[in-house]
Amino acid sequence: MAASSIPGTTRRLLFGATIFLASFLLFLVEPIAAKQLLPTFGGSAAVWITCLVFFQIALLAAYLYAHFLTRRSSWTLHVSLLVVASAAAILWRFAQHPATGKTSNPVLAIFAALSLSIGLPFLMLGATSPLLQVWLSRLQSTAIPYRLYALSNVASLLALGLYPTLIEPNFTLKTQWLAWTIGFVVFAILTAVLTWQTRSVATTAAPALPAESDLPTPLGKKLLWIALPMAASMQLSAVTSHLTANVAAIPLLWILPLAVYLITLILAFQYPRLLPRWIVTRLLVVMLASLAYMLSQFQTSLPLRVAVIFFLIELFVSAIFCHSEAVNLRPTRPSESTLFYLLFAAGGALGTFLTGIAFPLFFSFNYDLPISFLMTALLAIAVTWEEGWAQRALWATSSILLFVLLGFLNVAYHRQTLVAVRNFYGALRVNQKVAYPGATIRTLTNGTIQHGTQIFSEELRHTPTTYYAPDSGIGLAMKSCCAYRSSSPGRPSTQGRNIGVIGLGAGTMAAYGQPGDHMRFYEINPAVIPIAQHFFTYMRESQAKIDIVTGDARTSLASEPPQHFDVLVVDAFSGDAIPLHLLTTQALELYKRHLAPGGILAFHISNQHVELEPEVAQLAKATGLTARRFISPINEDRGEFSATWMLLTADPAFFQIPEIFNHAKIPSNTPQVQVWTDDYSSLLPILHW
Repeated sequence: MAASSIPGTTRRLLFGATIFLASFLLFLVEPIAAKQLLPTFGGSAAVWITCLVFFQIALLAAYLYAHFLTRRSSWTLHVSLLVVASAAAILWRFAQHPATGKTSNPVLAIFAALSLSIGLPFLMLGATSPLLQVWLSRLQSTAIPYRLYALSNVASLLALGLYPTLIEPNFTLKTQWLAWTIGFVVFAILTAVLTWQTRSVATTAAPALPAESDLPTPLGKKLLWIALPMAASMQLSAVTSHLTANVAAIPLLWILPLAVYLITLILAFQYPRLLPRWIVTRLLVVMLASLAYMLSQFQTSLPLRVAVIFFLIELFVSAIFCHSEAVNLRPTRPSESTLFYLLFAAGGALGTFLTGIAFPLFFSFNYDLPISFLMTALLAIAVTWEEGWAQRALWATSSILLFVLLGFLNVAYHRQTLVAVRNFYGALRVNQKVAYPGATIRTLTNGTIQHGTQIFSEELRHTPTTYYAPDSGIGLAMKSCCAYRSSSPGRPSTQGRNIGVIGLGAGTMAAYGQPGDHMRFYEINPAVIPIAQHFFTYMRESQAKIDIVTGDARTSLASEPPQHFDVLVVDAFSGDAIPLHLLTTQALELYKRHLAPGGILAFHISNQHVELEPEVAQLAKATGLTARRFISPINEDRGEFSATWMLLTADPAFFQIPEIFNHAKIPSNTPQVQVWTDDYSSLLPILHW
């Protein structure tokens, strides 16, 4: 039965259901694919931002394909690609992704991995909504049903909402992949059936509309079709980057900004009159002023709840403004509908590319948020120009003030800064100041988090500071780790300690090095190594022999013979984020293989937003280790922070050493926390809201 003979209501239902399923699967595969890549690429917060750039570019390719197919191709091409995409989806689970330690360009490696695994299925899913809308309009000889675009965004929003709340906490990656693949095969069958039934109209010309609708859209409006979604996607990438770099590279904090972004698309297309322009523009001015104040306080760290709420509201206001203005300029001619989607997607891809790829290459400091808001203010001048001089003056003044803010931030960032480097793994900065009574202090920061401080005074030059103080968990472990060395089989008591450290930072751990010791650092960020070697003296002046292994620590450890570490320190962070692949049962089994008899695993779990204690306790229990918690106090005079460490060992007698026993606490046990594996992890139960 041809689609043209299907009753109108049933026809719209079939088309709507297929579009809904396609959009649901499209946005469900994004967190699944990105999470699958996290262990391979070191758990960096930049993995999601790079994935977001890929998804936007892939969506652009999908709209380009839809634009092409509605004009020149035949239904046979679409059905053939659906078959191939189904095969690719089934084979996705077996795709091999290159390891970070083996590639000099993780961005290209992520693009290659995603292209080979989900590239074609993503293309077919992304093309479905604009393609079926055109075909449906031709069947019904009506204008493009733009409300189906809002329906697709509702499906996308549903997928994003279900993933962190229902899917990730309850299903392994393998199960998620299996369910998604089944859904894709169902989608492919439905789409193939609709393609066959609409073959008679799939490549016919769009129906003629009244003469006034045949006027082509001016070039200026077409440029705004690109620029407005570009500004919105810049805001999306900047907010997501800020949250994931300073909290955790987890699906929950990927999804919240993306969900807000989709809500603005739904409102713009489905309910364009819900928020009048005068309300949106005034809210935008308020958020502009608030953001300017927030950015001027760049050294201040907000509680998680406050930071998330503020930046999500800021993203909502900016994105609803940009998307609403773009929708107001959309074409009425069906022949230009796919071009509108194409340019809209091009703007989204360009915005994420600028923020996620270009800005880290061009700027040593993170200017993403002020630049994205400056772009929004400049576009506000363009779209409100015809409303008179009041609006022109308002947004011209706003743009000037934002430009001044950029200058202020540039001066503030450079003040007392010795070096600044930004790459895939974060934004590093070394600042120097002179404190009472005249000692020079240098600090390494990644984002807003300090990763090492050295006080250049005779008394404290060689003293570990920040989280590594002598009375901290790691300080106690370094002092007492080899109390039973003489009883270790085949090991002389005169042999120095063998220490492994995951995460170099400023090299503070090297201050514990003694003659005869060997210390082996594992560092994924190549920019950290020259900073630690040249701007801090912990490593240069250490009495231990020091090696540095570049690349992801887990990948490196997996390829090495047993190292027989007396202490293995796990302190690898990007900002305040957690590399989850270093905290799974498989990771702990790997660490155990590299420990000497009676060796100690030391986890640094100080974190503003995540309570890792119950999870590390669960991991210790699952791998047959005994765990204790150690909390050290602040000592501002010596540059010591309050630090929380977890020490794990297979020899419970270690915790009976008097100095260890007096500081050790039995870790808390949270029943709802499940042990993490390479196939399952969820930070939702242990977030500090």
